Amino acid sequence: MLRTIRMTLGSVFFIGLTLLFLDFTGTLHHYLGWMAKVQALEAVLALNLSIIVGLAVLTLVFGRIYCSVICPLGVMQDVLGWLGKKAKKNRYTYSKEIKWLRYGMLVIFLAGCLMGVGAVIELLAPYSAFGRICTMLLQPLWMLGNNALAAIAEHYESYAFYGVDVWMKSLPVFIIALLTLIILAVLAWRNGRTYCNTICPVGTVLSFLARFSILKIHFNEDKCKNCSLCTKNCKAACIDFKNHKVDYSRCVVCGDCIKSCKFGALSYSMKTSGTSKTSETSPTSKPSEPSIDASKRSFLLATALVSTASLAQEKKHVDGGLADIIEKKAPERSTPVVPPGARSLKNMTQHCTGCQLCVSKCPNDVLHPSTDFMNLMQPVMSFEKGYCRPECTRCSEVCPAGAIKLIDKEEKSSIQIGHAVVAADFCISALGESECGNCARHCPVGAIEMVPSDPDDDLSPSIPAVNENACIGCGACEHLCPVRPLSAIHVEGHEVHKMV
Repeated sequence: MLRTIRMTLGSVFFIGLTLLFLDFTGTLHHYLGWMAKVQALEAVLALNLSIIVGLAVLTLVFGRIYCSVICPLGVMQDVLGWLGKKAKKNRYTYSKEIKWLRYGMLVIFLAGCLMGVGAVIELLAPYSAFGRICTMLLQPLWMLGNNALAAIAEHYESYAFYGVDVWMKSLPVFIIALLTLIILAVLAWRNGRTYCNTICPVGTVLSFLARFSILKIHFNEDKCKNCSLCTKNCKAACIDFKNHKVDYSRCVVCGDCIKSCKFGALSYSMKTSGTSKTSETSPTSKPSEPSIDASKRSFLLATALVSTASLAQEKKHVDGGLADIIEKKAPERSTPVVPPGARSLKNMTQHCTGCQLCVSKCPNDVLHPSTDFMNLMQPVMSFEKGYCRPECTRCSEVCPAGAIKLIDKEEKSSIQIGHAVVAADFCISALGESECGNCARHCPVGAIEMVPSDPDDDLSPSIPAVNENACIGCGACEHLCPVRPLSAIHVEGHEVHKMV
């Protein structure tokens, strides 16, 4: 019963969070967004006290069920471990806690948080690891499948689906996501929960509370035959069957040990003693009582958890079928541009875990992961594929860690995240090649106007002039500039955002 409840709720969280990352329409966030907000590290960074207290109480009562139910990376390891178990049964062994590695990784993680080294946070955070696997590896396949359906639907004159661009948002982050998946797969296939109990900082913090949980896995030494099946099926390697002990700091309450025990020697209960002598000495004791109590406890566990809780065609860019169009390239920005709602580069660095949820949800293809070491995998803005539309606030709606604060459409139109800078040497209008003015026509806030390059000669070539006090840094001018590969106008970010 306990194992069934755990697998059911774990599947709900795992499937829900996977779909949340795969969905590029933004629809599922309204129904599944709460699953991202109950992740432990993200709740701490967002200072969501109700979630933090709820997870702490949950752990103190039930043990580390967060790791086997709510954390999607933990559930993914269970899936990979199950595949390994299909190849070889009873393959786990008991091993002592590797304290120097476990607590050493926690110290490194905390030092990275204090020093603002984004690479350390993103590489070690479990939800971030799961997010980049979904966004970088699975979402492109999901989108290709969507494009295949769109092509089929179009053939039958149906527009139930629409095609979307599939592009590489960041090659370095793609490689990191692939390596993360390979390492996790190997560890889970061979040793089960090695990552959770040696590397994951969230698991280490929860282990301090799990030691004092009310409900735990207990041995009944009278019934135990030392068959070792519990140890051989414990993915956390935390059951010492010889001494009838369980390392509760590593136990994730998966219930596999109880299921594998053929003699009923293990129970999930409040007992503080490992041996039940009354089962033999009391003639009135009923052997069926433990199973009844287990059912009640399982029901209580479920109640607590629920309450807490086509074929893509290659596109050739041509102009009239005669000339290839050169792709735009991102300029070298002295200050990166971060989304409205981030408030400042400092706030982004301190709160973002690089989970890639905002990147996967951006409808304008503006956000992509940073490759800078200090801010590795945190979202930055670039305008080769689109620009940040004033009416779009999706990234602020989905961020679970408080790195991008929730803003409304009216507020976004007044937030200055950067300002446009003109490179007159590239501008075709300033060079007299053509009367362009594209940037001025499409600026949503009217911050650009075309003025004579020579103030004393009204007939001189026009050049764009930027009113930096009015410009909000949306990138419309940079995106729509016809000059390639580098636009003649680009956006420089501001370290601290302000209202205009």
